[in-house]
Amino acid sequence: MQTQKSNLTIRIEPELKKEASALFRSLGLDLSTATGIFYRQALRCHGLPFEVKLDEPNEITYKAMDDAENDRDMHGPYNSVKELMEALNA
Repeated sequence: MQTQKSNLTIRIEPELKKEASALFRSLGLDLSTATGIFYRQALRCHGLPFEVKLDEPNEITYKAMDDAENDRDMHGPYNSVKELMEALNA
């Protein structure tokens, strides 16, 4: 029994398409088959089949890191937990 199929049109950057096509081809897949696998996996796990997160800190985190780096009181050594907590709460 042959399964009926439907067309899907997506917009993707040419270089991304080229690289993905080469990767899938090395796995013995075409883009259509790889896309179908993605949808099946998404349905199987009821969401994206991989973790989605930011790759690096955002601007607020970078500012906090810079502020901490330039804050002389934030650099130990500390002689006690109390001293450390006082520096953190300052």
